Amino acid sequence: MNNGFSSLDWSVFVAYFLILAITSYLFSRETIHSSKEYFTSANQMPMFAVAISILATSQSAATFLGAPEFSYAHDFTFIGFYFSALLAVIFISLVFVPKFYELKVITVYELLETRYGESAKKQAGIMFLIGRIMASGARLYIGALAISMILFLDITFLHMIISIFILVFGALLYTYFGGVKSVILSDVIQAITYVSAGVIVLFYLYNSLGDVNILEILEQNHKLKIIDTSWDGKFSIIGLLSGWLLLNIAAFGLDQDMTQRVLSCRNKNDASKSLILSIVLTIPVVLLFLAIGSLLFVHYQSADVVQNFSGEKITIFMYYILHDMPEGLRALVTVGAIAAALSSTNSVLGAMASVAIEDLYKPYKLKQNSLLTDAYFVRASKNAVLLFALILSLMAIVSYFWQQYSELSLIGFALGVMAFAYTGLLGVFFSAIFTSRGSKKTVPFALAGGFLTVLALQPYIFGIQIGFSWQIVLGSMVSFLIMQSSKG
Repeated sequence: MNNGFSSLDWSVFVAYFLILAITSYLFSRETIHSSKEYFTSANQMPMFAVAISILATSQSAATFLGAPEFSYAHDFTFIGFYFSALLAVIFISLVFVPKFYELKVITVYELLETRYGESAKKQAGIMFLIGRIMASGARLYIGALAISMILFLDITFLHMIISIFILVFGALLYTYFGGVKSVILSDVIQAITYVSAGVIVLFYLYNSLGDVNILEILEQNHKLKIIDTSWDGKFSIIGLLSGWLLLNIAAFGLDQDMTQRVLSCRNKNDASKSLILSIVLTIPVVLLFLAIGSLLFVHYQSADVVQNFSGEKITIFMYYILHDMPEGLRALVTVGAIAAALSSTNSVLGAMASVAIEDLYKPYKLKQNSLLTDAYFVRASKNAVLLFALILSLMAIVSYFWQQYSELSLIGFALGVMAFAYTGLLGVFFSAIFTSRGSKKTVPFALAGGFLTVLALQPYIFGIQIGFSWQIVLGSMVSFLIMQSSKG
């Protein structure tokens, strides 16, 4: 195993954070006059920047490390998930985006208010917040875990706290001061950073393999398959056109974390283009990291690889970083992992704050005092960002202890929580848009029904073994049927 960071590594690391500090200042100099401007940039963001931001937001540290793990262990069929996402965003662009812009919403859950009343908006917002706290807290933990391993060569509590602080502080540099505009512009920097790191690693790995016939080895070991035509494969065609498609519709169309960027565009046409372009750009990025995993398979094919670190199972990419990454390149990959984690963390802080303020706090306060100023709600929005930064940090710490002392994987559960929440949201939104049925009374039952259906289908509950894509289908159906049980 390599011995910690060299002076060159630390120089790269420090230079990166200097760039973060300088760009944060430059992106946050403009005065923000209202919470709408804070959360949507007054619909002034350019389409291409939004597309890159959506790309960066959808690619977390888990993706940075997880995509190589998938291709190392399996093949390239994971890329099918993003072709499913492409179909999803086309659907969203045709169905959801025009309605969002017609209603001039700040959060997507305001659409439900027009059909089922204010309570529906609040309930959907609360469902989003619960899911996001657990899911994003767990993602923060995963990002911090990787950083602690690389920076300190251990995962002690103190070093994990430092790693969590690094990520949260970096996210706050942009989110707190500049709102969504600063976040979107920073996402462009983060995307360039971690994609560049991936490209450099790919070239280094390829050159290090020498005269080995890479394609022959991968072909012999069935590592080049792209399309899965089976019925039970994780990313089979049937799954990509059913459950995974629904998941992507929810992730890119009903999750405020992602749609906040879409709502910052100048008009619905730019918003639709940004969504579609983001996936078109994401596909080669994911292929890049899948290619890294396949080269790692060739690199380690005859080696005795034990993917374990201090009792924690690690990905093959993390194993390579810890054991074989050369000086200088190791820091660059660390920066890439931080960039991937930051792009998802700063996004979720703004998204949760927007739902908390616009859907829950602001309506309540305006009923008490209609004379409250825009400046008051800007301050409230910034305070909400700080509050959720603290909550996510605490959730990351909870994840640390849970992983230490529990046999049940909180991380596995927490990363799926958002998907659990998606099923309820899908049922409610589909009912609101495509039917005249449903009421404010059925909304909380539909949200809970979708969540509980997916939860009940987890193997650690009743021992039921069913693919996750089918869980999404069944959960969404239950939620939709509950909505349909009541006349509009």
